[in-house]
Amino acid sequence: MDFQLTDDQRALRAGTRELLAGRFDRDRLRASVDDPALDRALWRELGAAGFFALRLPEEAGGVGLGLPEAALVFEEAGRALLPGPLVACQVLAGVVDGVATGEKIVGLCDGAGEPWLWEHPAACDELIVADGGAQGRTGGAFRSAPDRVVCAPMASVDPLTPLARLTDLPRGEPLPLDVPRLRREAALLTAAQQLGSAARTVEMAVGHAREREQFGVPVGSFQAVKHLCAQMLVRAEIARSAVYAAAVTESVLDVTGAKLLADEAAVRNARDCLQVHGGMGFTWEADVHLHLKRAWLRAECWGVASEAEELLAAALVD
Repeated sequence: MDFQLTDDQRALRAGTRELLAGRFDRDRLRASVDDPALDRALWRELGAAGFFALRLPEEAGGVGLGLPEAALVFEEAGRALLPGPLVACQVLAGVVDGVATGEKIVGLCDGAGEPWLWEHPAACDELIVADGGAQGRTGGAFRSAPDRVVCAPMASVDPLTPLARLTDLPRGEPLPLDVPRLRREAALLTAAQQLGSAARTVEMAVGHAREREQFGVPVGSFQAVKHLCAQMLVRAEIARSAVYAAAVTESVLDVTGAKLLADEAAVRNARDCLQVHGGMGFTWEADVHLHLKRAWLRAECWGVASEAEELLAAALVD
C-alpha cells in the first residue's frame, strides 16, 4: 500500500504554492494586516484557478478531485496565512451560485455552540448557518441574507480575520445539506490550514537559527535550539500524517484526531518559533505573531480541544 503523494498531487501543491507566492507575498500579507478587507480580484483569481471548485464534478464546472487534494491546497493556504472564509467557500461551492468561480463570497457559521461567530462579515454576499440544534433549536442548515442579520463587531486575536458576534439571526431558506459531513469537512480543511502554518513556522525557526549568530556562531548550533526545532518538526509531521489519513478515510474519529493534533502543532510550533527568534520574535514587524494568532483562532473553530478529547476518550472506552 503506497501512502506517498502522486505526481499530480505534488504538482497541485507546487502550483498552489506558486500561485499564492505570486499573489499573496509577504508585502501583501503585511498590507492586509493594516487593511483586512478582502481582495475581490484575488478571490476571483483563486476561483479561476479552481481553488473553490476543486471537489465539484467536471460536468458541474469543477475540477473533479477529492478531499485529499483539497487538504493539500488548504495546507498551502495555511502556510501563506491566506485570509478569508476559505473553508466556507470550499465546502459550499456547490450550494451557492457564484462561489465556485470566486464571484461571490459566502460565510459559514457553526451554530453548534454559543456565541455564533461570523468571519469577515463585511465581505460576505451570503451567510449559511449549520445549526446543530442547541438550546432546543430544530437543527439543519439554512440560508440567511447578510442584510437581515444583526451582529456586533467582536475583537479578533488575528488582525487578518475580522469577527462579528451574531445577536439576531432570522431563519431563512432551509438547505438540504448533510450537516455532520459539512462539519467534518470544515474541521479537516481547518486542520490542513493549521498543518501548513505549523510547517511554515518550522522553516522560519530553522532559517533564523542558521542566520542569527551569538558568541560568533549560529544559534542553531546550540543544543537547546536544536531540540526546539526538532520537536517542532516532529509535531508538524505527526499532524501531517493524521491530516492526510483523515482526508482519505473521512471518519469522524480520524478527523477529530487530526484537528486536535494540527491545532497543537500550529500553536506550539508558533510559540517555539517565537522562542527561537528571541526578542525580535516579539516585535510587530516579525511574522511569527501572525502565525500564533491565526493558530489560536483556528483552534477554536470546528471542534475545540476539550470536545475532541472527550470524543476520542469515549471512543476508546467503547
